[in-house]
Amino acid sequence: MSDDTDLTIRPIEPTDAGEVLTLQRAAFVQEALIYGSPDMPPLTQTLEELQAELAENLGVVAVDGARMVGALRARVDGDLLLVGRIAIAPDRAGEGIGSALLEAVERRGAAAGASEAELFTGSLSEANQRLYERVGYAETQRVPEGDGTEQVFLRKRLDARRRG
Repeated sequence: MSDDTDLTIRPIEPTDAGEVLTLQRAAFVQEALIYGSPDMPPLTQTLEELQAELAENLGVVAVDGARMVGALRARVDGDLLLVGRIAIAPDRAGEGIGSALLEAVERRGAAAGASEAELFTGSLSEANQRLYERVGYAETQRVPEGDGTEQVFLRKRLDARRRG
């Protein structure tokens, strides 16, 4: 991350839903172009669906001043932290915001008892895959989508010292 930003990472709140949805749509337009499909769930999700999802969520947001520049959602399922919908403002991509969000949510997940984190991305999303591998995630499986692409699942062990 650049040193000239006043970036704050904090827990995601249900009241963030409108701003998160706007950010999510801006971020996933590039993914839609890669896959040639505007019907991706991050682009079709409604505000009401997102508000319900945020009611119980371990996710985090990155805020620079008054502007939300990143968001990530997560929830614990047993001892697994399920990470999803990582969205970075397109004009702030490549600044380390995604890595900072992942680190923050991994701490939250470990504190909630998770021993491993899992996320997935599409097989054509090479930049996403590079980010996840750079921060310690390893591919565990690929699931064909039926359109020539695959969902790529990656996992990472969480630091036991972070768990309460």
